[in-house]
Amino acid sequence: MNLLLDTHGFLWSLFTPDKLSKAAAREIKSPNNDVAVSVVTFWEISLKYTIGKLELTGVKPEELPDFASQMNLEILPLTAAEASSFHKLPRLSYKAPL
Repeated sequence: MNLLLDTHGFLWSLFTPDKLSKAAAREIKSPNNDVAVSVVTFWEISLKYTIGKLELTGVKPEELPDFASQMNLEILPLTAAEASSFHKLPRLSYKAPL
């Protein structure tokens, strides 16, 4: 199965795995699954860290891609074409708090 961790999923996997459901933790750890994180996650973490909405203890945002690599997570890039076509996505009522 292919899994894409969102920002919370990535941070919880790294720092507080007890916040993950047992099923989520099992799937993330399963060698049968390909688990990835998007570069957008690192951007979001850095943004929230900068504006004071996220505290990281003992680590800086720029170190997190190395942690993802150590966790054997695939880091998915974002191309200019993908970023510029964001406006085409359906609008959802959910808005991530910044």
